[in-house]
Amino acid sequence: MDENTLRDKLAKLHAELSSAHQEDPAARQSLGEILPDVKRMVEQPAGTNPSSADATLPARLERVAVQFEADHPTLASSARRLIDLLNEVGI
Repeated sequence: MDENTLRDKLAKLHAELSSAHQEDPAARQSLGEILPDVKRMVEQPAGTNPSSADATLPARLERVAVQFEADHPTLASSARRLIDLLNEVGI
């Protein structure tokens, strides 16, 4: 997947997660820890090495997905799509 496609998908998923963050007080704490890392990844220059926070992002997203699976299936789905994207780029 090319860099622009990846950034576009990350930006879209960030917007979905941000929307859920605003609408659901229960999601605020979990997403509040993840959204800055996702935003940083979207904004970082191409070819930049991932930080240690980026390396743990898939595991943190999986915890959010599991936490919200029953009550927030859209949020869980968005988190899992982001995990898949990160796996595609080797994070």
